[in-house]
Amino acid sequence: MHHHAPLQILQEVFGYGAFRGAQADIVDHMVSGGDALVLMPTGGGKSLCYQVPAISRHRQGRGVAVVVSPLIALMHDQVGALEEAGVHAAFLNSTLSSEQAAHVEREMMSGRLVMLYAAPERITNPRFLAQLDSLNERGLLSLFAIDEAHCVSQWGHDFRSEYLSLSLLHERYPDVPRIALTATADDLTRADIIERLKLEDSRVFISSFDRPNIRYAIVEKDKPREQLLRFIRDEHEDEAGVVYCQSRKKVEETAAWLEAEGMKALPYHAGLDAAVRQRHQDRFLREDGIVMVATIAFGMGIDKPDVRFVAHLDLPKNIESYYQETGRAGRDGAPANAWMAYGLADVVNQRRMIDESPAEEEFKQGQRGKLDALLALAEATDCRRVRLLSYFGEASSACGNCDNCLSPPATWDGTEAARKLLSCIYRFHQNGGQRFGAGHLIDVLRGKVTDKVTQYGHQSLSTWGVGASLPEQQWRAVLRQLIALGHVVSEGEYHTLALADSARAVLKGEVQLLLRVPSVTRGKATRGAPGKSSGSKAAPIDLDFEAQQRFEALKTWRAEVAKEHGLPAYVIFQNVTLAEMARLHPQSLDELAGISGVGAKKLEAYGREILRVLESEAQG
Repeated sequence: MHHHAPLQILQEVFGYGAFRGAQADIVDHMVSGGDALVLMPTGGGKSLCYQVPAISRHRQGRGVAVVVSPLIALMHDQVGALEEAGVHAAFLNSTLSSEQAAHVEREMMSGRLVMLYAAPERITNPRFLAQLDSLNERGLLSLFAIDEAHCVSQWGHDFRSEYLSLSLLHERYPDVPRIALTATADDLTRADIIERLKLEDSRVFISSFDRPNIRYAIVEKDKPREQLLRFIRDEHEDEAGVVYCQSRKKVEETAAWLEAEGMKALPYHAGLDAAVRQRHQDRFLREDGIVMVATIAFGMGIDKPDVRFVAHLDLPKNIESYYQETGRAGRDGAPANAWMAYGLADVVNQRRMIDESPAEEEFKQGQRGKLDALLALAEATDCRRVRLLSYFGEASSACGNCDNCLSPPATWDGTEAARKLLSCIYRFHQNGGQRFGAGHLIDVLRGKVTDKVTQYGHQSLSTWGVGASLPEQQWRAVLRQLIALGHVVSEGEYHTLALADSARAVLKGEVQLLLRVPSVTRGKATRGAPGKSSGSKAAPIDLDFEAQQRFEALKTWRAEVAKEHGLPAYVIFQNVTLAEMARLHPQSLDELAGISGVGAKKLEAYGREILRVLESEAQG
């Protein structure tokens, strides 16, 4: 087998026995010089799709592969991981001194460098393009990889204008193969990526979007902070997680509150000083058990494999964002949770953000459609995963590992309640053309006497008190559904309610509304991974007592090595690999080499130390 054969590179450099899913086809296609668009969920092994071809082509004398990535932190860790595996890699970004940058450029121009990571604005810089021209003339440009390719699309969830100029790679270097990669793209975004990057002739590879190890749960807000705290304490004590909030203010308040409750929580948002952001991100990557409370500014390229949960305290914009954000959990394949709490205000706020944005009407319609799909997912009483995957065009059957599958919610027929609610809004309007918000509407339906009811004489309305038998929370659910389905419109800064044209069909009883019974009191028993050990951190596979001790010893050793090298621990070895070492207790370098994730360079660098750690643990 040639030293540049992909499978040999996978085994020798990365220590993996076989490619997964579409990886083998993608790699062969790239090695032979084809263009590709790869849609592969986070944690599916995207980076190997260009790293293996880059190494293979470099060994065939084709020089350097250029990887376009928008993320400085990610470049640093990916390059560290490659150098650990014995692959010569470097990055060019604003964090380097001019001496460091000059050194990287020399390595690149000599053809010694296998992979260069660079931000999109670097790629289009005239001086850098001149260097690429020179490499190209000498046949030393092996391939271009464009990571996070959805950044090129205005329909994507993370548009970056500097990505638009990347089409020049095709125009300028038509013979250099290109691979564009993204972890999420619906049809609209996909078509946009192909058009803007001029990938019309490329092969498209689509992997399954299913992440079976993630358990999805969506709950209705009822004191959301306490719900969050209960969720973390019950299921993720001392584990790493991310909590997403909409605003910077809420991020800071939530982090401070979790901190006061005894958790290691850090805030992260674009308004913080860059040095503080960097420090918090480094701690999250390098320490155990940190909870990062963040806006969506945090996340792209968070390559940490052992994030055990992602929690949303506010509704994301659309299903792509939800998928992308929840996909940061459980990249190591071990069980992880995606938990979200949402309420009426979320629905109203997201609608208002769309309505008030200065965008074209066509774009707004697209955004509303995407929000509707997310609301349908949140309100669903059937399998979450089936709905999520069908949004990405993938058919599946009930998963047995989401909240609705594990404890199916009771439903009730809200058709009559919806008719009462709509006719109440109609009566307000008839009665002097006034408009009111949710609070007052529900007071009138429940027959409460308040100053406002008296002021407007609303106790004389025919709808006053017709809903006294339903609790306030149930009315909120009905209203949320009606707004989610677009039958009621919430307008202006006071969120006053008006009927949409489609409300007529509901009023006539032609639309059936099946609603979930509020699940607030369903408590702790229905959730939680079975058999999760308290106290010591559970390994990603079941270990007996001795093996668990070996696992802890290996983690302690890994932490020291990582600190010495200034890298996150998982770059040295992932937990899954350490757990396998602990379980199999190898006695020789040969046995150690057989463990998944142990490549040749790491065996040489760490093999004897690992055997020594395992040995001393056995004697201890």
